[in-house]
Amino acid sequence: MTTRPLRVVLDGTPLLGQRTGIGRYTAALLDELAGLAAGAGLAVGVTAFSLRGHRKLRARLPAGVRPRGIPAPARALRAAWSRLPLPPIELLVGRVDVVHATNFVLPPAVRAAGVLTVHDLAFLDRPDELSPAEHDLPGLVRDAARRAAIVCTPTTAVARQVVQRLGVRDDRIVVTPLGVDPAWFVAAPPNAEVRRRLKLPRQYLLFVGTAQPRKGLDVLLKAHAAAADAPPLMLAGAAGWGSEVQISDPKRVLRMGYLPEVDLRRVVAGAAALVLPSRDEGFGLPVLEALACGIPVITTDAPALVEVAGGHAEHVPVGDVEALAVALSAVADAARDPLTASARRSHASEFTWRSCAESTIDAYRLARG
Repeated sequence: MTTRPLRVVLDGTPLLGQRTGIGRYTAALLDELAGLAAGAGLAVGVTAFSLRGHRKLRARLPAGVRPRGIPAPARALRAAWSRLPLPPIELLVGRVDVVHATNFVLPPAVRAAGVLTVHDLAFLDRPDELSPAEHDLPGLVRDAARRAAIVCTPTTAVARQVVQRLGVRDDRIVVTPLGVDPAWFVAAPPNAEVRRRLKLPRQYLLFVGTAQPRKGLDVLLKAHAAAADAPPLMLAGAAGWGSEVQISDPKRVLRMGYLPEVDLRRVVAGAAALVLPSRDEGFGLPVLEALACGIPVITTDAPALVEVAGGHAEHVPVGDVEALAVALSAVADAARDPLTASARRSHASEFTWRSCAESTIDAYRLARG
């Protein structure tokens, strides 16, 4: 007798548009699930809660993963789900055993078991800092956490918060640490052509991330201005939202905007250090990718960042401009010790997307029971 595969559908909406951290997580997870599906007894499908972007979904999927469902406007769905458990996921994608909400919002279901990934809970403390399109996120996530059979988190730090802030039992949480693409470990610093095209100075500090309030860009710019001997600062990432940060010296601070991953890897590999002064993070993927490149990392002592860095980064207190300025100044004289760089890479190699996918499959099975 042949056992029917477990039918899983994931929210692939983060695959559309520019890839932020959640988009990269979703893409990497799907790539691994596609390779593991047959052996794990899964049938993997992907839907997108988008009216116009749904047509582009097929081109973003790995071989063996098929699009599911019909185009539907995300805003209308979220507005409906914030009031009633309608429409259920089965009405949009057909019969499914497990629905995986990769981006905080878990659709209601008639029979499907829900798996919810909670990347962080920063928005619970500062809902005023959410983008206009995300104003309903706190209520939707609280409701999703109540309905989900299993909640996935990228770190144990976030798992603790989910227990404390959302009231989810420990036995309903699966920690699924993110991974590093192997290309990061062999990334080469930018050559002369790339330096000219991206206007990179010989030595530079690098911030990577969407410009949003919790990333601490205001603290970083103040610290960098105070550290007169620090290398120039490059800001890479999507424009984001929130109050516009003021750059007082455009000769020492340059906005690069969103970079394709092939360029991003080279820019990271050539940096004197990656700086991530976030007030709150759920994982901090740029930290792990910088460690894979072997470069120094300066970040805050936010619990998830300390967990992910594993002793291979310099941590400063959240919001401490003076401590961050001292750390930035020290980078200018710091030599790249091959043994230290090797230790950073070794630590980063412990995080793989294959392991993330295997843990996620465990979550699917636990959800279905």
